[in-house]
Amino acid sequence: MIDTLLSKSTEEEIVLSKSNWWKTACINAALRGTNFIAPQTVYIALYISNPTDADTGQEVSGGGYARRAVTFGAPVIADRRAAAASAVDVYFPIATADWGLVTHIGIRTAATGGNLMYHGAVTNPRTVQTNDSLRFMAGRINIDEG
Repeated sequence: MIDTLLSKSTEEEIVLSKSNWWKTACINAALRGTNFIAPQTVYIALYISNPTDADTGQEVSGGGYARRAVTFGAPVIADRRAAAASAVDVYFPIATADWGLVTHIGIRTAATGGNLMYHGAVTNPRTVQTNDSLRFMAGRINIDEG
């Protein structure tokens, strides 16, 4: 059973990058007056390939997989950078079939479909097999706006 994709060491943090959709939405809202409605909830999605800024990756599917809601703490400003980290542990359901080698995660605007906001590589990719479960510990998923 996989207890977690990440150990407690700081080297295991996942730092996420903005997607093209999110970069465009931010600039349009801030500089062009384009209305933007923030999602009430954001979700962690697991990928077996790099989602890329263009949202082209292969998300895990089947075997009991479902995206999970994630909550982030308030941003902290330091050295001209703003950062926010996941505030609570996030648990995925027990796999009822193999999910494959999980190499990346994404933060998405909906439990299904929606838009990719952020994405990043998992430091230690894991193959998820039947009866495995995954947990992302609080503070290990980080958004860094530089």
